[in-house]
Amino acid sequence: MKKVIACVLLSALLCGAASAKSSGKKKNSEKQIVLKVLAGQSTTDAGIEKLIDKAVAKKYPDIRLDWECVDWGQDFHPKMQVYIQSGLPDIMIGKAQDVITYGSQDLLGDMTNASYTKEILPAAKTGVTVNNKVYGLTYNAQYQGVYYNRTLFKKYNITVPRTLDDLNNIIAAFKAKGLTPFATHFLDTWSIGNIAMQFAVNDVFRDIPDWGDRFRAGTKNFSTDPGYKAVYEYCKLIYDNTWTKETFSMEQTACDAKLVQGKAAMKVSGSWSIQNFLDIDQSFDFGIFPFPNRTGDSKLLFEPNITFMKSKKSSEQGAIDRVLDVIATDKELALEICNYTKTASMLKDVTPTFPNPSQKDIDMYAAEGKIQDVNLGNNQLQWGGFQDENAKDIAEYVQGKIDIQTALKAADARRSISKTE
Repeated sequence: MKKVIACVLLSALLCGAASAKSSGKKKNSEKQIVLKVLAGQSTTDAGIEKLIDKAVAKKYPDIRLDWECVDWGQDFHPKMQVYIQSGLPDIMIGKAQDVITYGSQDLLGDMTNASYTKEILPAAKTGVTVNNKVYGLTYNAQYQGVYYNRTLFKKYNITVPRTLDDLNNIIAAFKAKGLTPFATHFLDTWSIGNIAMQFAVNDVFRDIPDWGDRFRAGTKNFSTDPGYKAVYEYCKLIYDNTWTKETFSMEQTACDAKLVQGKAAMKVSGSWSIQNFLDIDQSFDFGIFPFPNRTGDSKLLFEPNITFMKSKKSSEQGAIDRVLDVIATDKELALEICNYTKTASMLKDVTPTFPNPSQKDIDMYAAEGKIQDVNLGNNQLQWGGFQDENAKDIAEYVQGKIDIQTALKAADARRSISKTE
């Protein structure tokens, strides 16, 4: 549940430039097809429209994309509500969770049998499937798990843990060497909530995929579920094995620096930390592994970012599919976009080449089928007003201000506001 900070002005300028540039092409051609695109962007995404325009124009010069770029966090959903009344754009670019929102309203075009969806990693289809139909093209993602200082692991001959016992042994080993096991910042509520959901996906939702629905139906509770009790206990384990006096006052960059500097061995985070790592030390060697769950079979988590959708009612279905085919099959374009956004690809046979020592770990888990969409949980439990409030209770619990049952029962009391929009 990372903090999304969008650069609206830059997006607008870049999109405007892309639209102005593309509008000059085939200006007098009666056969030119213009497709309206609403792009909800995060900071890292601003500018990819130029790359897409170039790839589409190369193969289909008769198709022009008319871009409207907005801040995904602030403006995408309000814009969608307006367009639902007046008519959706031909193509929409949001996040995978948006597919659940708008696909369930019968607004999106079915991509299930489209040839280009065969290019998506199988695990990336789950989060964009509604009633057994695929309504989104998940393009890239940020991975989440335990980042670790590979140099320290090698120095002390420590191997990546598979089980909770392994992890506890590693914690003890680093403490015996005088090292802090985990770099952790709980200054931001989103960081606590993100960590908790990472744990919940592997310990709760993987076994019971509709846990959130059962929770709202009253057949599942935070306070009586052993999986969610474990989730809160993992948060306490992290807190007990970090610098407790600084955890609630330290911001992310300073925390990331301590991992790079060897002052801590591990950090539960997402790939949004990578740029911080490399800004501090371009030669920093780090890996990633999934936080072990109770059954020892946890998976590395990915959070889909750029996701393409199409309007069910557009009169230009053929042209839309041609554009999406370019986006899904042009591997050079995919590589360029992933390197530009510093993200992992959700397309087959595309491995980003930007500096990322953890990429070999990601590739290994992906090849073994050991990756899981974190939106399995996020799509069921509302962030604002629910997960963020739970995170505040977790903060109170780990500091010993309330007990674990009080924290879990507080989540139960918010049952009515847990459903995602």
